[in-house]
Amino acid sequence: MAIARLSVKVGKAGKAAAHAAYIARLGKHAGRLERGEKLEACEHGNMPAWAERNPLLFWQAADAHERKNGSTYREFEIALPRELPQEARIALVRDFVRQEIGERHAYQWAIHTPTAADGGEQPHVHLMFSERQRDGIERDPEQYFRRYNPKSPGKGGAKKGYGPNAGKTLSRAERAKELKALRERWGDLCNAHLERAGVEQRIDMRSHAERGTGLEPERKQLPSEWRGQGRDNVIAFRQARQEMLSARRELALVVPDASAEIISLEAERQERQRQERERIEQERQAQAERERIEREDAERRERERQRRPALAVAQEWAQLVAEQRRQIEPQAARVSKALRRHLDMNWQQRNGNRPPNPPTGLFAAFKRGGYERELAVYQQRRERLEARQQTLLRRLGFVEQCRLINGWHMSGEAGERLAEARAARAAPELAKEVRDRAAEIQQERKKRQERERENERKKRQERQQQQQRGKGKGRGLGDL
Repeated sequence: MAIARLSVKVGKAGKAAAHAAYIARLGKHAGRLERGEKLEACEHGNMPAWAERNPLLFWQAADAHERKNGSTYREFEIALPRELPQEARIALVRDFVRQEIGERHAYQWAIHTPTAADGGEQPHVHLMFSERQRDGIERDPEQYFRRYNPKSPGKGGAKKGYGPNAGKTLSRAERAKELKALRERWGDLCNAHLERAGVEQRIDMRSHAERGTGLEPERKQLPSEWRGQGRDNVIAFRQARQEMLSARRELALVVPDASAEIISLEAERQERQRQERERIEQERQAQAERERIEREDAERRERERQRRPALAVAQEWAQLVAEQRRQIEPQAARVSKALRRHLDMNWQQRNGNRPPNPPTGLFAAFKRGGYERELAVYQQRRERLEARQQTLLRRLGFVEQCRLINGWHMSGEAGERLAEARAARAAPELAKEVRDRAAEIQQERKKRQERERENERKKRQERQQQQQRGKGKGRGLGDL
């Protein structure tokens, strides 16, 4: 069930960065995620320019420059309804931040979801924010946490204070009233989100005394008390108290006769059990019917595949390959045209690349070094142009193999292979059937060839035997 819980904490100087790393599960706290806890979401906002990308810099600056006895952050730790999905919980937290923080304070929050005592989820959010107010003045980390200068705000730090009574000294009763109002606002917002999600459960932020439940508040459990048998005792106590509350709510209903109400509840329980049995039986029958239909469909598809003649499969595959071949032709024509244009350009560059003239005259020996360098550059450029020419020719030859000439396939196999590959991607089931049929035909052909070879072998043996018998009959006494 949805739990109503909201606590407010204040962090002293030197604690902000460590707590920010704790709620973001960074550093040594990342091990909690390996033990089954979830970090559903983690966001920050309203940070100064120097901490927009890394909020940890903001909290480190707060620890370093906030006054020693000052507070570096305020935190709301709030239980979230497990009945809401993850996206709805994130939306709820964002609405609460927008309502309570707005654009007035730098903040960071994270949603943790450990395993609760009953084995379910225990989602809760840690919302920590700086009480320093944003006023649109850009300050460096050191100036941001200085004392506020009311006469010249640009020379001092950001003003400190949160809520409608920011900067005021409140009494204990006034602080309690402010906290109660905050809890009521959270309860209204959370219940609105529960109603929007179609969830029946609601939370009530009032105390047991205000609601008149007659229950005593549960004492806070220390970590040492929660281990071992203490945890089991607390779980048993909570279950017993929940059962007692359920019984009280049922008895609080105005009924003319309690015994008649019990009989009615028993009848309703039996009716629910009967409906549940009928639902399970209907689901079982529906599942059996679905399995029967799937089995019949599989058998029907197998019969159709077996009845379908191989010639029809081959014709359909040939038509699909021909269609892909016709689609390849215009693409290959465009590529061929572009390659021929590049070949012409490369040929012109190669013919226009003239070798340097050897030096002559009186200073030929001095010009020999420059001539050799120019000659090396010329040879390298010529080799590159030759290599490019060969590459373009190979590509053009492949593309020409993929083209159609006067409506007939060329003798090359490149176009056929490309068309068959595209046909296989377009109709994978047909391609599989073609492969299966081809394999079956190949096996039949092998078997037939083996039978023919076997028959030929037997005939050859029979001829040899007849020849041997004929030779034996022809021999007489005169041959001895």
